[in-house]
Amino acid sequence: MTSDVVEKTALLQKYLDLDQRGAVIAEYIWIDSSGNLRSKGRTLPKKVESVQELPEWNFDGSSTGQAPGHDSDVYLKPVAFYPDPIRKGDNILVLSECWNSDGTPNKFNHRHEAAKLFEAHKSADIWFGLEQEYTLFDLHDNVYGWPKGGYPAPQGPYYCGVGAGKVFARDVIEAHYRACLYAGLKISGINAEVMPSQWEFQVGPCTGIEMGDQLWVGRYLLSRVAEEFGVKVSLHPKPLKGDWNGAGCHTNISTAAMRQPGGMKYIEEAIEKLSIRHKEHIKLYGSDNDQRLTGNHETASMSTFSSGVANRGASIRIPRSVSKEGYGYFEDRRPASNIDPYLVTGIICETICGAIDNADMFKEFERESS
Repeated sequence: MTSDVVEKTALLQKYLDLDQRGAVIAEYIWIDSSGNLRSKGRTLPKKVESVQELPEWNFDGSSTGQAPGHDSDVYLKPVAFYPDPIRKGDNILVLSECWNSDGTPNKFNHRHEAAKLFEAHKSADIWFGLEQEYTLFDLHDNVYGWPKGGYPAPQGPYYCGVGAGKVFARDVIEAHYRACLYAGLKISGINAEVMPSQWEFQVGPCTGIEMGDQLWVGRYLLSRVAEEFGVKVSLHPKPLKGDWNGAGCHTNISTAAMRQPGGMKYIEEAIEKLSIRHKEHIKLYGSDNDQRLTGNHETASMSTFSSGVANRGASIRIPRSVSKEGYGYFEDRRPASNIDPYLVTGIICETICGAIDNADMFKEFERESS
């Protein structure tokens, strides 16, 4: 942390400690047209006990690519809230869906359709766990901690590394970890990744739509915490060309049937279904993913589907322990670090459990991505 950041943090703290006299600050969070997070604060008169107590709000959609200037109001409908680790007290973070003024979901509101799929297939009790990889940069767009105008030693000592020169920005990562726990997120772990200044946090297991909600809030907190340290967060799947690992969002999946003895049968059936729809899934698995899924650096080729036990170079990996026990979960290694988790978990649910009437969001998105 630079001396400027330390001074600003100390200056801010005396204001954060002021008595709010019963008022509550609700930070409304939403996803814009580019898959970036936006937020703004609102004062509420008292502590919030349920999402139903939260008022709808609106914003200028013409400034976020979500509406034309002549009809720019986009409405924020709260869907979940969490304790705010930045402001603390009774202050909250409010995750919101975006809706148009005519009462229809905004074009970039992918949560709405995914939630319908999960509700229709709730008997499957589908669990997800997401492994969010990301890369840190300084304010001048240099990889954080790397030599000025040069490169660190080749990959090898950095993955789960310990010690100066092997890990960078651990202060940011530790702060983010605590912030997620304070907010009540199901963050299940962190680790330094293969490329220096690349890290990962894992969220889950979560059921259905909760998975996307929790990952988006975890991403918000990562960017918000890094902001205070003067560090940028990149979710690009190949932030640096050359012999460096890319960044993914490996997706772990299981249904109730897979988690029971004999569940390997259902895991194999699911993998077969995924193989048939490989191209449809790839379209929803993140932009610029072709730069990452090359068959090198622990990835499968984007053009072919594969699966294997303990194989990190396959599209789908079955953990060794699952193969041995005959039940559990599997990992889809294709999704990029910049995915919309609603799209990815939604199409996986659709492929494994079946499509439902009036749920055409994935087809529409596929057409736009073609």
